[in-house]
Amino acid sequence: MTVARSVGLFVLAAVLEIGGAWLIWQGVREHRGWTWTVCGAASLALYGFVATLQPSGEFGRVLAAYGGVFVAGSLLWAFFADGYRPDRFDVIGAAVCLIGMAVIMYAPRR
Repeated sequence: MTVARSVGLFVLAAVLEIGGAWLIWQGVREHRGWTWTVCGAASLALYGFVATLQPSGEFGRVLAAYGGVFVAGSLLWAFFADGYRPDRFDVIGAAVCLIGMAVIMYAPRR
């Protein structure tokens, strides 16, 4: 159950961080206005709190592992939100990052 909770928190963190950054991008770069930008900033602030809910109390480990989720999640977000088509190297790179995340977070330790 702990691994499932942890993975769910990583996914929620990715949605909040990537979504928040995307909203700010839309507000500023695509000139959609301050409402988008403020919503993005709120989403980014919530992301900061979600990381504290991870079962592991090791800040560095949690953030390092989250990096792998961020890479894969960013490519998925770009695919669904912007129509970006990742190539095989994007997919391979994301898979390597997710494997690294799993090793960092879930490898058996004493």
